[in-house]
Amino acid sequence: MKTVVVDAEDSGKRLDVYIASNIDEVSRTMVKKMLESGNIILNGKINPKISYKVQENDIIEIELPKAKELDIKAQNIPLDIIYEDDDIIVVDKPKGLVVHPANGNWEGTLVNAIMAICKDSLSGIGGEIRPGIVHRLDKDTSGLLIIAKNDKAHINMSNQIKNRQVKKVYYALVRGVINENEATINMPIGRSTKDRKKMAVTKNGKEAITHFKVIERFAKYSLLEVKIDTGRTHQIRVHLSEIGYPVIGDEVYSNGKNEFGVKGQLLHAKSLTFKHPISGKDMHLEAELPEEFLNVLNILRRTQAINKL
Repeated sequence: MKTVVVDAEDSGKRLDVYIASNIDEVSRTMVKKMLESGNIILNGKINPKISYKVQENDIIEIELPKAKELDIKAQNIPLDIIYEDDDIIVVDKPKGLVVHPANGNWEGTLVNAIMAICKDSLSGIGGEIRPGIVHRLDKDTSGLLIIAKNDKAHINMSNQIKNRQVKKVYYALVRGVINENEATINMPIGRSTKDRKKMAVTKNGKEAITHFKVIERFAKYSLLEVKIDTGRTHQIRVHLSEIGYPVIGDEVYSNGKNEFGVKGQLLHAKSLTFKHPISGKDMHLEAELPEEFLNVLNILRRTQAINKL
């Protein structure tokens, strides 16, 4: 049980905002669940309203739920760890590795691998002991991924991502020669009405903003540096396909064409810039392009005219 007394400077804040900003282990989403389950007592009364504005000298008692262990098997799956300390791990996820277990796919995922690496040092956000997956990459997208080891790091990193403070840079090889040196795609993305397994640019979708810059031009292809302001499902793949430049190897959004015989899209999360969730230190991490991606580029550099920018 944790007890906090409201200071004058916090008077007037919503109850959920106050608790989430003063208790490292909880988020606003967790506060809502805890209020519903009677885990928060305000001035001796159970089930206070989430919209209550706290007042100076209010006494708030918080019973943190004990995190339960998930029945997820720890597996010794080799991972390329780019950075690790007591709070976070940053890995270079290979193409083909699913991030999180789901129905029909409970083993062989990134989470299974992290469970083996972290052992007892894991986040308990949401009442479940598990690696703190704060953002994801598609199965066939390679590159950098941050995992939080504890609740405080998890909440901080989630907030940085939500507030667009984590800068992500991707490299993508696309079909077609893009004439503009750089451009921004601002098109909403939502679930496709024609195929519920796919995403699409749709009028009723959520805001999605993608910036790209041409790094190299070949006779029939372009190598792009891509940055995203939002993190919609399949965002880069959908946006580039929508403007007529699908990512090479994309089995979903490139009409099935795969001239290089690669399995999965040539899309790589190359760098991450963020603040360390505990120390506040500026972090910048990079992961080299995978061998398969480099092999295709080398073929193009030998066989097609190159225009480096």
